Amino acid sequence: MDRQPLTRASFPTPPRVTAQDLDAPPVRHQRRALAGVLVAAVVGATALAGCSSSSKSVSGVASAAASAVEKGASAVASAASALGSAAGGAGSAIASAEARASAAVSAASSAVSGIKGGLDAKGDVTAGAVTTGSDGKPQVPLTVTNHGQQSYRYVIQVNFTDGSGKVLDAAAVTIQDVAVGQSSQATAHAHRDLSGTVKAEVANAVRY
Repeated sequence: MDRQPLTRASFPTPPRVTAQDLDAPPVRHQRRALAGVLVAAVVGATALAGCSSSSKSVSGVASAAASAVEKGASAVASAASALGSAAGGAGSAIASAEARASAAVSAASSAVSGIKGGLDAKGDVTAGAVTTGSDGKPQVPLTVTNHGQQSYRYVIQVNFTDGSGKVLDAAAVTIQDVAVGQSSQATAHAHRDLSGTVKAEVANAVRY
């Protein structure tokens, strides 16, 4: 077999490093960096979207809570107003009841004090137990015994009171001609309905 002499052309030529080969690694790095930036941008956008959604959710909850607080405050204000109105109404009712009681006492007292020359006769009058009349109002039976030396007429003031002695109403009762040593009965009636424990007392009485 003939051997040909080795020449320079016989050796394989090593690959040349071209400008394109030198630039290849940086290009790959740039592509990887760009890909990383894109991924980060996508992740960031997702996170921002999530934050936006969360913000909207929190905003909605806060808005609902504020609305509930406002409604609650309004309800409390309405309740306070209603209580104030109720208290005002109750105060007016109490004042009205007291005014009526005062007027009744004044009228009954005037009926007694209007008798000229009358003599004190409280010792001649006794009051029984308070009951409720057919009209639903308190009433009390009175017994008058003439301890004088002649016949007398009587005018009696009866006060209706509560358990503590506060005057609720009053009435004036007139009894005609009770003979010496004799007794006569009459009934004092309250002018209005009275609740709770009601008692009666002879506040004043005169004979003439």
